[in-house]
Amino acid sequence: MQYALSIIMGRAIPDARDGLKPVHRRILYAMDQLSLYPNTGHRKCARVVGEVLGKFHPHGDMAVYDALVRLAQHFSTAYPLIDGHGNFGSIDADPAAAMRYTECRLTKLSQAALLEDLQDDTVDFLPNFDGNEVEPAVLPAKLPILLLNGSSGIAVGMATNIPPHNLNEIMTACTALVKARQGGAAVTDKKLLQMVPGPDFPTGASILSTGGTEKLYTTGNGGIVMRAVTKIEKITTGRKSSITRTAIIVTELPYQVNKAALLEKIAGLVNEKKLDGIADLRDESDRDGIRVVIELKRDAVAAVVLNNLYKKTPLQTTFSGNFLALMTANRDSSSSLVPQRFTLRQAMDCFLDFRFETIRRKSQFQLTKVNARSHIVAGLLMALDKVDMVIQIVRASADQQAAREALYIELGTSSEQTDAILKLQLGQLTRLNKGKLESEKADLEESRESLTHLLEVDDAVYDVMREEFIDMMKRFGGERKSSIIVEDDGDFCDMDLIENSRSVIVVTRGGYIKRMPLKTFESQGRGTRGKRGTSDGGESADSEVAHCFTCNDHDTLLMVTQNGIAYGLRAYQVPIAGRTAKGQPIPSVLPVRGDEVITAILPVSEFSDEEYVVLTTEQGWIKRTPLDAFEKLSSRGLTIATLEDGDRLKWCHRVRNEDDILIGTVGGMATRFGAAKLRPTGRTSRGVRAMKLREGDTIADMNVLSGKNKEYILTVTAQGYGKRIATSEFRAQARGGVGVIAIKFKRGQEEDKVSCLRIVKDDEEILVITARGIMVRQKASDIPSQGRSATGVMVQRVDDGDHISSVSIVPQYEEIDG
Repeated sequence: MQYALSIIMGRAIPDARDGLKPVHRRILYAMDQLSLYPNTGHRKCARVVGEVLGKFHPHGDMAVYDALVRLAQHFSTAYPLIDGHGNFGSIDADPAAAMRYTECRLTKLSQAALLEDLQDDTVDFLPNFDGNEVEPAVLPAKLPILLLNGSSGIAVGMATNIPPHNLNEIMTACTALVKARQGGAAVTDKKLLQMVPGPDFPTGASILSTGGTEKLYTTGNGGIVMRAVTKIEKITTGRKSSITRTAIIVTELPYQVNKAALLEKIAGLVNEKKLDGIADLRDESDRDGIRVVIELKRDAVAAVVLNNLYKKTPLQTTFSGNFLALMTANRDSSSSLVPQRFTLRQAMDCFLDFRFETIRRKSQFQLTKVNARSHIVAGLLMALDKVDMVIQIVRASADQQAAREALYIELGTSSEQTDAILKLQLGQLTRLNKGKLESEKADLEESRESLTHLLEVDDAVYDVMREEFIDMMKRFGGERKSSIIVEDDGDFCDMDLIENSRSVIVVTRGGYIKRMPLKTFESQGRGTRGKRGTSDGGESADSEVAHCFTCNDHDTLLMVTQNGIAYGLRAYQVPIAGRTAKGQPIPSVLPVRGDEVITAILPVSEFSDEEYVVLTTEQGWIKRTPLDAFEKLSSRGLTIATLEDGDRLKWCHRVRNEDDILIGTVGGMATRFGAAKLRPTGRTSRGVRAMKLREGDTIADMNVLSGKNKEYILTVTAQGYGKRIATSEFRAQARGGVGVIAIKFKRGQEEDKVSCLRIVKDDEEILVITARGIMVRQKASDIPSQGRSATGVMVQRVDDGDHISSVSIVPQYEEIDG
């Protein structure tokens, strides 16, 4: 039992106040005693290890050196406390050079945040192991190092594993908690999670927010899924660089993943035929960063290979967090330290309590010094008022004791004041400047008032803490390294932490998906070229736009494939990317099969039992199914339609019984019939014929008419021509007919075809996007209303080789943020 307690208290578990284990604290204190500051030269690590072993830490030299090395490794420690010079190891688990070769000194952060107040009686000192030295029981931390750098350790019967965090986020949260202590707004768990959305690992990578983060922060125990950051590139291989292949490039690894071991794991899976599609594997990492190249075979689908890599290798791994540290019971600083499991809030409260106490102790120490100096200055001023008498007494006295007694009688000075006067030489006494002493006395009085205020008023201490936090953020803060990808596993509601903003979602024919804030696209005039919304303007198949629509970030996306499989996904789970970025491979977001293509996406805000889903195929088959049948749809997918050979499921819309269904063909024909005439069917049924197609014609689009006034049917062709047609011009017909003319093509444009039909109102805007990703946002009312037989006007200018791919409706309330 005594051994177990020794391991817990003396080696394995960190102190929650300064975030350090004893060996780390002793290393930093020894370096402070050796004056190894950032503005001095490096010293041999062997010198530091010897100092630590001889004075403070009676254990093995390699244990001390390994601890020192870790504090200097930028890939192990988010905010290194030691500045190392030489070989300090690598992410491949290569060992550091021997301590006789490497050198070290303190970093600016460790000096400013841990050691700066050490001489101001801010913490207690304890005797060392042999009683010949003293060492600090804890360092007077200005930052919660426990959360910033994390910690891990295994003791007897318990273990701790705390991830690192971003300094700016942690200190922002601490500042908010301090304001709450001063009477400000209370910081709820929801607000705390918004300020600290997750760990921030020194190696970067992505964090999948699947509920583990919130569980870890609120209970002290939880798993955090980490995923490597990758991109898919076209690379040239061969002696003459004439062969082009697709490659997966890994640029950031999950925390504590050994890169060399990862490569061995991938190579082993390939050799064992457990991982297909990989032709070559090499490490091109250098001092500029990580670059692991996974070269794919010609017939491999990059997104599928990447998804398998996430499943079978440490490219995706879980950090098993366990918040355990030494804390005082019930936040009582006078009680002894015991190992406790804690939450994120408790860790911050513990640090804030400790920092409050250290500032109070520092203020008391400084006040004592100020009072002592004020007493001396008062004595010097008394001596200066009677300087001739003082000089005469000193000269006439036989010794210092006689002079001390004479001054005490004549001036009434204390023993401290008398000693200060006698320490001055006669020349110094005559040169004393009364003005300077009176100015110093006034400054000391001002300091006394300030320090007394700090000792008497809690809010004054909290103001100092907030100023310190702001200073620390300015000096040492930085951007987050680990991006957070929100994924919902049903354990908790991520939507509480995410604003329900409007976004544009783009899916390309190459299988990439991305989300962009709607305000990225301001409104433009009719007939303009627009903004690029994809990576290379659709020059490659990967970036050619297949779907583009607007939705709320809280919406559920029903994503339908050509084979009749539907997947459920929250809109906020689609990764955000810039206008010109390619986005993420769909298999990294959804587990779709390699031969599946997303052909329709339906955003749903609410699953009403009064609504239905209408599904239509390319060959004209249609079916109606209750919307609430899809409410439990998950990312694992579900069969929603039975298809004939060669047919493809392409359209998916919501409909009510009182609505009408509008279907248009590529050749410019359209038909309208009541939704109520379409009998609801089961989820897996085939459906019925929607429209009779002429030879060579196929369905171009399907939409729903709500029957509201002032609605128009917007028809847009592939070459960019379009018009609005009053809905009254399309009378309801029987289902299964040929339909009526919806648009005639311009002379010389007979090869043109209908791209899409949309239902619009005068007060709406539309977002027109071409296959190459050129987007134009414009008012629907700018497009003229014409008859069914008219050819329309130029809606968007289309470059050679490009064509209109999609038109999305932007409702009136989607204002652009100013």
